[in-house]
Amino acid sequence: MSPGRGTSRVSIAAVEERVPPMAGLAVAVIAVSTSAILVRWSDAPSVIKAFYRVLFTTALLVPWALGRYRGEFGRMELRDVGLAGLTGLALALHFVSWFESLNYTSVAASVTLVQTQPLFVAVGAWALLDERLTRRMLVGIFIALFGAVAMSLGDPLLASVGIGDAAGLTNTGAFGNALAVVGAVTSAAYVLAGRSLRQRVSLVPYVVVVYLACAGALLAIAVAQNAPLVDYPRREWLLFLGMAIGPGIFGHTVINWALAHVESGVVSVSLLGEPVGSTVLALLLLPGEIPTPTTVAGGAVVLLGIYLTAVARGHD
Repeated sequence: MSPGRGTSRVSIAAVEERVPPMAGLAVAVIAVSTSAILVRWSDAPSVIKAFYRVLFTTALLVPWALGRYRGEFGRMELRDVGLAGLTGLALALHFVSWFESLNYTSVAASVTLVQTQPLFVAVGAWALLDERLTRRMLVGIFIALFGAVAMSLGDPLLASVGIGDAAGLTNTGAFGNALAVVGAVTSAAYVLAGRSLRQRVSLVPYVVVVYLACAGALLAIAVAQNAPLVDYPRREWLLFLGMAIGPGIFGHTVINWALAHVESGVVSVSLLGEPVGSTVLALLLLPGEIPTPTTVAGGAVVLLGIYLTAVARGHD
């Protein structure tokens, strides 16, 4: 072992020991809360935003992965590589659908609906992995779905009886909300597809392989859509890099690290702070981004349902 590599390992371990897991989790929630804002600020096509976010995140992780986990890449079996490809494809579809949803609906609605992912993970684990759905989990899922319906259809229904104004919501807001739900479903597919792979591969090699597969899928989608790959101003490249460093490295990577130190139920509940944080940032940083009362009320019901489901899973 070279002195440089040994020093690197010691310093990384020392940093991990000094950072309280809950403090790291708080930083991660703040970081992921910036994602919707950065996506909204960018004028690039949704698939390009997603591609460069994943590509830059991978580029930042590769030196660490090769320095510390080089041997694990060579030991991956062919079936693991194939499973990583499926996991990366699910993640690519998640990013594309969620990023696109932000073009049609409010940040509050989009982020809250995409955060319903734990509900679909619970249902998918029951259907595919024979995991039990308890009564408390079913109650939480029902409450969250009721809130999601209220967020998506509440304003148009009120406008149809002469209460409020749902101009533009029926055709655009509802479509954006539907895309956010697709983002939640594909995110759940990403979690379920990667569950067995994660049991055999360490965190950093796992995310690098999956991110590479995801970037390849996003590149294929971008080429199929004839989206320009490089003709963007400096501001866009800075936003792409910001998406990688903030939500990518300090957000999801730290969340995955926290899972080794904190119960998964605690992590799931903590992530409910993302819709709140994103909504507050949107109010401060995005002109005219004021959620309707129906969106706020429905979002609160959704978060309650997710909370009940997450707590029930954590104590099952």
